[in-house]
Amino acid sequence: MITPPAAGASVPPPSPAFRAMAPRAHHFRGSLGRFATGVAIVTFDGVNKRHGITVNSFTSVSMDPPLVLVSIAKATKAHDELSERPFTVNILGAEQQALAIHFAGKPGQEPLWVEGQVAPRLSSVLAFFECSPWAAYPGGDHTLYLGEVVDFNYRNGDALAFANGRFTTIPDSQLGVENLL
Repeated sequence: MITPPAAGASVPPPSPAFRAMAPRAHHFRGSLGRFATGVAIVTFDGVNKRHGITVNSFTSVSMDPPLVLVSIAKATKAHDELSERPFTVNILGAEQQALAIHFAGKPGQEPLWVEGQVAPRLSSVLAFFECSPWAAYPGGDHTLYLGEVVDFNYRNGDALAFANGRFTTIPDSQLGVENLL
C-alpha cells in the first residue's frame, strides 16, 4: 500500500507477533518492496465527496464472475466510506506518476474525472475496472475489498510500477495476453 496513514486515524495497536518482530519490521517492509507492482487508484463517491486512494495491492480473483480485489489500509482516511460502495480501479500509465502522488496524500492539480456506469473513474488511465461491491474481508491492518467488474477497458502504453520504494516503468509489450487466447 502506497497510501500514507491519515492524520489522527485510529489504527489498532501492533499484534504481539509484529511487536516481537519489530527489529526486523524495516527489513520485512524492504523485502516486500522487492516485489514490483503496478500502481492503481481506487475511486468512488463517498457520503459527501469523491475519493481516490493510491494502491499497489490489486489483483484479479475470478473470470466467472469477473472479480478483482484491492487491499485498503484501515488508516486511510476514506477506508470506512468505501464499504458497500461501487468503486473503480484505475491502472496508471507511466506518465501518470503525479496522479499517484496526488491520491497518496500530496495533492497537486485536480484530476479529470469520468462518470462511469457505477462509479467515477479517472481520465486517460491505462486500464480501468468499474466494480459493484461483492465482499469485504478483514486482513490485519487492511480490508480486502472484492468487486464484481461491470465495465472495463484499456489503452496501449507503458505502465507505472512501484518497486524498491520508488516509481519505475513497465514497458508496453508487443503482444498482450489477449492475443494468445
